Amino acid sequence: MEIKEAQHLVDNWIKTTGVRYFNELTNTAMLMEEVGEVARIMARQYGEQSFKQSDKDVNLADEMADVLFVLICLANQTGIDLTDALEKNMQKKNIRDADRHQNNEKLK
Repeated sequence: MEIKEAQHLVDNWIKTTGVRYFNELTNTAMLMEEVGEVARIMARQYGEQSFKQSDKDVNLADEMADVLFVLICLANQTGIDLTDALEKNMQKKNIRDADRHQNNEKLK
């Protein structure tokens, strides 16, 4: 699925099933909540924290998809074409970071 398709799919779902978008501030708070859920899983699965019994059935992919869904909602609400934004962001990184990481002793 292309990013543009994902933006259209989310928009269609919101307008048919979700009734309307939550306001931007609510969606920003929801994004932080979803990112926190990803962080919780990462800390337990890849970090030093242990899983609680209530954490045993968590699904990292599903939680990442929740983050993407809310991010797409915010992009749609604010008129951002994520394909264009990502392409421009990669161009910026390619210029700004052309030698940065190769010269970073911490990465060797």
